[in-house]
Amino acid sequence: MTTPADPGRPAASNEASSRAAAAVRSVPAGLAALAVYVALEWLGFIHEVKGLPATPWNPGLGVVFALVALDGPLAAAVLFAGIVLAEILVVDTVLSWPLVLGVAAIETTCYAAAGLLALRAFRIDPRLGHLRDVLLLLAAGFVGACLVAVLLTVLLIGFGDLGLRDVLAATVPLLVGDVIGIAVITPLVLRLAAAWRAGEQFFAPALAVEAGATAVVIGACLWLVTASPGPEGFKYFHLLALPVVTAAVRHGLDGACLALAGVQLGLVALLHLHGHDIRAFTEYQALMLVLTATGLVVGVVVSERRSAERMARAAERRAKAREAEAAQAGRFHLVSSMASALAHEITQPMTAARALARAAQHILQTPGGDVARAEANLASAIAQIDHAGAVIRRMRDFLRRGEPVREPVAIGDLVADVVAIAGADARAHGVALVAEVPPGLPSVTGDPVQLQQVLLNLVRNAVEAIVSAGVDAGTAPGRVRIAAARRRPSPGQEPDGVEVTVADNGPGVPDDLADTLFEPLTTSKQDGLGLGLAICAAIVEQHGGQIVLASRASGATEFRIVLPIEGAAARP
Repeated sequence: MTTPADPGRPAASNEASSRAAAAVRSVPAGLAALAVYVALEWLGFIHEVKGLPATPWNPGLGVVFALVALDGPLAAAVLFAGIVLAEILVVDTVLSWPLVLGVAAIETTCYAAAGLLALRAFRIDPRLGHLRDVLLLLAAGFVGACLVAVLLTVLLIGFGDLGLRDVLAATVPLLVGDVIGIAVITPLVLRLAAAWRAGEQFFAPALAVEAGATAVVIGACLWLVTASPGPEGFKYFHLLALPVVTAAVRHGLDGACLALAGVQLGLVALLHLHGHDIRAFTEYQALMLVLTATGLVVGVVVSERRSAERMARAAERRAKAREAEAAQAGRFHLVSSMASALAHEITQPMTAARALARAAQHILQTPGGDVARAEANLASAIAQIDHAGAVIRRMRDFLRRGEPVREPVAIGDLVADVVAIAGADARAHGVALVAEVPPGLPSVTGDPVQLQQVLLNLVRNAVEAIVSAGVDAGTAPGRVRIAAARRRPSPGQEPDGVEVTVADNGPGVPDDLADTLFEPLTTSKQDGLGLGLAICAAIVEQHGGQIVLASRASGATEFRIVLPIEGAAARP
């Protein structure tokens, strides 16, 4: 709902007030982010080169870079203030103030530009739901770190406070630390923010045991890597891929982010514990960057595939719902087309029952009337009423809407119900409807209402074709035949089943429609929608059967349905 503007205040003033209120609300969030950045800088600070934090691990930048993707300008201000405060409170810098401000300005400008460019120009989804989003995020962080490294080198050499060797010793670890901070922390923060905004649980308590086992494996691998002297630990680093890839495969991107964060934090702690110098630290972080890229790619691919599967299942549910609605509409269309004949089918026995009841009443009122004849009339009236009730019951069952059922269906009863429902309409058009069902046919498994709809559609189409061609007015009377027979399986062919045939002596099926007859929107009727046979085909396929146009010749049109018998394997 849109709130109307104050008539006494200009619209521009209202908009300015809204922006000011939003800015005031964002101040506490900005201060909290600034505190988090400085705290992470303090925790991650291990090495420094002449006043510059040269530790190749920058988790605070990862948090702020995520905030750039979520809230652009505010994050840029947090980054600038955080760098200045970290130089004062954490590093206890000896650099001049112009140089400190220059470093802060360069890092803020480069990372804010890289993040906003990726977000707005390349339209990265902050939820990181696709591989493209993760790769663009990593690329944006890498490009921003490279720009920062180049510009800081120029700035530090230009000010003359550091020599070329000192600059290279500081900027290379800074480059690696910035990239690894963005690669490890930024996706984790973005996924946490997405889960919080969606009201979802990021970590289920049921996974605590698995998480604990993963942490133990990571800790053992890290100890083996960092405790080995010199470069010996490098050859064991690939062992860390096992827990990271396992977490990514089992839990997608979220699992990969948590596992990578655990590996990174443990690696930094153990490297510091074992006293590795900045060179070894940087080399380990370079390996960590490769592991991070691998874990993120595997995780997002798994998440993307699971998301696609969920969307496919949702689309399938929607398609089934639409299919059920179309089938329901098809049933109503059939009944509405046969409405006058069905009304006659119900009115005729009710009229006869009334006449029989009146006759019985007259007999009983006449002195010495024939009581036996009155009883016979009443019995006939009851039979007529039962017949009308049966027609109404069949209509009600046919029109009911509910979940499809799977139950044994007797073919003889199925055909009898179809003849009872469609017979009145066929007779009203002068078309004979006959059934040929031998006794003893095995039952099929399915929904009797849906199978009725298939046969009623075929019978109704046959009657309409005969009437439109004028067969009933010519030399040959119109005739529709429903036949059923047992179909024995042959080696390598369809399973044991029952074959139901609907044949008529109408004009046949045109050649241009024969190949697409069961596809939607295929019809020869001027006012038809072309959905009836498509619905028939869908229903038969859901029952594991097959429907085909066996003959399209004029005077010998024949549709054939094969359904597996109860307990037999359905067609694939």
